[in-house]
Amino acid sequence: MLNTILVVSHVGVSLVLILLVLLHAGRGGGLSDMFGGVSGASMAGSTVVERNLDRLTVVASLVFTFTTILLSIRLT
Repeated sequence: MLNTILVVSHVGVSLVLILLVLLHAGRGGGLSDMFGGVSGASMAGSTVVERNLDRLTVVASLVFTFTTILLSIRLT
């Protein structure tokens, strides 16, 4: 039962992580331009939306890491 919950959560976090990575800006505008931001509007660096996207990506990657470790321990 616990293995099933771990596998389902691992797949869900994997899909969320893929989505979050694809939302990051490449060389051009990225997420801020997609939602109507002006490119180069922030002289200090990233916008609030991009900083929150970075935080969400880090949290998702940590959850992914922990579920990977837990699955490797449980399935061996």
